[in-house]
Amino acid sequence: MADGSASREASARAAAQDAASPHTPAQSAAGSPAAVRTTITVPDSVSMVALLGSADELVRLVEAEVEADIHVRGNEIAITGLPADNAFAVRVFDELIALLGTRQELRPDSVRRVIAMLKSGGSERPADVLSLDIISRRGRTIRPKTLNQKRYVDAIDANTIVFGIGPAGTGKTYLAMAKAVQALQTKQVNRIILTRPAVEAGERLGFLPGSLSEKIDPYLRPLYDALHDMVDPESIPRLMAAGTIEVAPLAYMRGRAQPYDATVLTPNGFMPIGSLQVGDLVIGSDGTPTPVLGVYPQGTKLVYRVTTQDGASTLACGEHLWTVATPDDRRRGTTRTLETQEMTGNLRWSHAHRYELPLVEAVEFEPQEVPLDPYALGLLLGDGCLTTATTPSFSTADPELVVALESALDGIVVRHTAGPDYVLHHVNGGRGGLRIANPVTEAVRELGLAGTRSETKFVPWVYSHNSAEVRTALLQGLLDSDGGPVPQRGRTCRIQYTTTSARLRDDVMFLVRSLGGLVTSRTRPAAGRRPGLALGRPVHHRHDAHILDIRLPAGTQPFRLERKRRRYDATGGGRPMRFIQSIEPVGEQETMCIQVAAQDSLYVTDDFLVTHNTLNDAFVILDEAQNTTAEQMKMFLTRLGFGSKIVVTGDITQVDLPGGAQSGLRIVREILGDIEDVHFSNLTSADVVRHRLVGDIVDAYERWDATRQPASARPAAGAPVRTSRPRRQGS
Repeated sequence: MADGSASREASARAAAQDAASPHTPAQSAAGSPAAVRTTITVPDSVSMVALLGSADELVRLVEAEVEADIHVRGNEIAITGLPADNAFAVRVFDELIALLGTRQELRPDSVRRVIAMLKSGGSERPADVLSLDIISRRGRTIRPKTLNQKRYVDAIDANTIVFGIGPAGTGKTYLAMAKAVQALQTKQVNRIILTRPAVEAGERLGFLPGSLSEKIDPYLRPLYDALHDMVDPESIPRLMAAGTIEVAPLAYMRGRAQPYDATVLTPNGFMPIGSLQVGDLVIGSDGTPTPVLGVYPQGTKLVYRVTTQDGASTLACGEHLWTVATPDDRRRGTTRTLETQEMTGNLRWSHAHRYELPLVEAVEFEPQEVPLDPYALGLLLGDGCLTTATTPSFSTADPELVVALESALDGIVVRHTAGPDYVLHHVNGGRGGLRIANPVTEAVRELGLAGTRSETKFVPWVYSHNSAEVRTALLQGLLDSDGGPVPQRGRTCRIQYTTTSARLRDDVMFLVRSLGGLVTSRTRPAAGRRPGLALGRPVHHRHDAHILDIRLPAGTQPFRLERKRRRYDATGGGRPMRFIQSIEPVGEQETMCIQVAAQDSLYVTDDFLVTHNTLNDAFVILDEAQNTTAEQMKMFLTRLGFGSKIVVTGDITQVDLPGGAQSGLRIVREILGDIEDVHFSNLTSADVVRHRLVGDIVDAYERWDATRQPASARPAAGAPVRTSRPRRQGS
């Protein structure tokens, strides 16, 4: 910067003047250095009023700290004192001139900090430390004010997890909040999460007056105050309503939970969440397996049933997280993350659903060998006879399906018998006087389908939990036989499928949802239905009919039959969309939560609903961390998601945990001290940015505590000790 270089030139000239000065005697008569005179010429670009302060306040402050006489005439500053004091004073004025070059206003506080940093002997220039802007709002800029604070801020930039440990007033939380707002404004993160433990410190929360929010707010007030200093207060309610900023007690952070009997999709099918262990695989939103990183029991909580418009539902507690898109989000191509309780009572946007949930992509189960072609099995489940009392048969009015079935079955000829009926003849069934079993009959028996009828058919597990290709082919066979496109004027085409088997209905719903589709079900009771006609005779309905309305994602072709495919492709199937229909409390249950390794932290729960409970793309601040237990600290740190940062702040000398519980902040350095990308920043009384007395109070308490400690508890020789700031002259 121009002013900085000018000030350094001034310092060089001052040093040259010292070297040439006739007032530089080597020694006094007593052998000690004699006073010398040094002159500094201040560049014309620097305001002398700004440098000297009101009524020369800043000059007198420097004079008191360096123990030298300072006189000012015009733009020249004359310093008379010992050579070392003169050199130090030159460095002080050099840094002050550099600070003025950054258009900062000099105050007594900033002058004291420049002097303190120069006395500490660090390599960083005070002007560089004090001119590091983090954020600005309404003409006010937030910057670090001490060398340790700058190192703390730099550590937040360079590391994923940072611990800021030090006494009150050192700016731990305030600077972390500034970095969080900066990260949000520069779109490095999508949300800010602020939390602190609500330790009762002598008063029981249950006996405090007011609602739960009113009881909790005093514990969170410091976070609110810092937030209002950095963000437009009028925008804070909007940001909090959108989930962009979340302020909550630490207990709420661990509350993203589901009941033990809620199911989670794994490569082996749906399993109760309560049976999962660390290392188990679950299915993520992209349809691929992802390992479980953590399993955390959450105790008894009030849970809600979250139901979507297609009839899917699951149970979750009020703090459980959901990734959703509102109409505004869809227009912008974004999503937001909300808690269950945030959406309750707010599920409609005018007459439309407000919250859309993401759909899982086609799930990739482990590929397995199957005894029968999946498309052929789909046709036989729809229009085949699988009783095995006779040769397997098939009924259809579409010759195209006969050809497709025959080509899919090796060694089988599909022969016409009468009307729409065909028999699946084994070409090598009789050889040398021996009868060879029909391979279709053998496969049907192997799959457990032998003897099933229309009302009892089902999809074998080896097909429903197979690769996406196998499941798609099976679904195409089912839809070509018992399904069809339903065009709608001015709208995209949906698909309808009908079966009398309740089990097959559920299996088809599983297939559709596992392929990223949407399906709704309704039932037409047999009782009271008008009978059909066969050859003029009434045929009464003996079983209920289950009708499925299906939407499949783009790129998934539901039909192979030409006439159905052409009709479907004429308008396309549109985009499947799943919306939250209702959220209803169902009572208290034992709950637990899991953490998964998926990049978006999403996993698949009941009915292929996509949900999650870790924190991605977030800047998370845990304040007053000395009041967390070791278990709470572990729980909090393992919430870390992809693209996130965590800053933990606290003062290990002010632990308010009841009953002598061990502070998680006191032991976390021993546990995580050697882990890469985790940094510990220590702030001391020298970094206090409140009233000057606060630092003196901290030092006094430390000296008092040291005298009360037994010798065995004092730091061993060579052990690191927290240093206090240098004592000022005249204090």
